[in-house]
Amino acid sequence: MRSKKFLRPEQLGLVFDGMGLMAGVDEAGRGPLAGPVVAAAVILDDLKPIRGLNDSKMLTARARERLFDEIRAKALCCSIAQASVEEIDQLNILQATMLAMQRAVEGLRLLPKKVLVDGNRLPVLRIAAEAIVQGDSKIEAISAASILAKVHRDRLCLTLHEEHPQYGFDGHKGYGTPEHLAALRAHGACPHHRRSFAPVRQTLMAPVLPRS
Repeated sequence: MRSKKFLRPEQLGLVFDGMGLMAGVDEAGRGPLAGPVVAAAVILDDLKPIRGLNDSKMLTARARERLFDEIRAKALCCSIAQASVEEIDQLNILQATMLAMQRAVEGLRLLPKKVLVDGNRLPVLRIAAEAIVQGDSKIEAISAASILAKVHRDRLCLTLHEEHPQYGFDGHKGYGTPEHLAALRAHGACPHHRRSFAPVRQTLMAPVLPRS
């Protein structure tokens, strides 16, 4: 697979002189009705290029799995963190996402000089940072972070499926598909569902119908 052509920070008008390490940050799991939100931070090694990087949503599951292992093997360092369902319900999904990103950056073994975050908001960091809209398709390190976060979260959903197979977490990964909503109506919410999300909240408030 040919490598996607990424942009350098200066091509996006970002202030970065190239001296020091740069980390890319992205998240997975803001939209689902269940499970944690996951974030990853990656500092790539320019001497160990990784072919085939792209926005995780543009890759097949098989390609993401392959790249997950290659990123972990070749990156100078990387970190994966999450915010729990309880934190999502307590803080709201935006603040929980920022918390997961902050934890991912703080978990890096090496200290970057600058952090580039996918999206239009920044977590609270002690390091210079900039937000880049659609950064996962523009900056190589953010693309790598998007893959780590997505694969890690998908694997967590497989574990949830083993615990609660009636919901089909292995297929929809917690998103509000018709199948997932039907399972919610049939079985109610499990401990991994986000109670603050409307479809789950409505299920909890609905009267329990007697079985015939």
